[in-house]
Amino acid sequence: MQISEIDTLVHLLAKLPALGPRSARRAVLYLLKKKDSTMAPLITAMQDVYDNVQPCPVCGNMDTQVPCAICGDEKRDKTTLCVVQDVSDLWALERSNAFKGVYHVLGGVLSALDGVGPEDLKIASLIGKVQAGGIQEVLLALPATVDGQTTAHYIAESLEGLPVKISRLSHGIPVGGELDYLDDGTLQTAIKTRRSL
Repeated sequence: MQISEIDTLVHLLAKLPALGPRSARRAVLYLLKKKDSTMAPLITAMQDVYDNVQPCPVCGNMDTQVPCAICGDEKRDKTTLCVVQDVSDLWALERSNAFKGVYHVLGGVLSALDGVGPEDLKIASLIGKVQAGGIQEVLLALPATVDGQTTAHYIAESLEGLPVKISRLSHGIPVGGELDYLDDGTLQTAIKTRRSL
């Protein structure tokens, strides 16, 4: 049986996060119906991204400039370095407009089950940045998972003895969150990390 171009596109789209085969079929059908207004610009945009976007050699962000716009921004606080698991985390923090320092993308977290060790991540280059001087605080913005916390602990131990403050994101109740809808782990962490008013 010959696979059509449509089947190939559905198969490829189904590999994307949050898109299964049904969603991919719906997306392809939509694109086919909107060839000129949606599909053509999408093809152009994807080709532009493919041709021009690359990882920043300084922080690991994805951008068209080298270094990326964040690393090249002279208004950023270069003394505060935020360590994230992946580029998606960096983008999420940037969307919040709450962090004005610079970043370091690890490229994952330590995981014994998946065979990911310190040598598989950009931990050595992180330590090198701190040892080079100029960084006063390292903010560990890693997931509140076992692997994320293991990675944070490993990095904190690796930076021990260096003249740098190590901090982490607070964990607990989200803004607008109702207690009844929160999981037990979130509630336990919120209670443990409570602070005075």
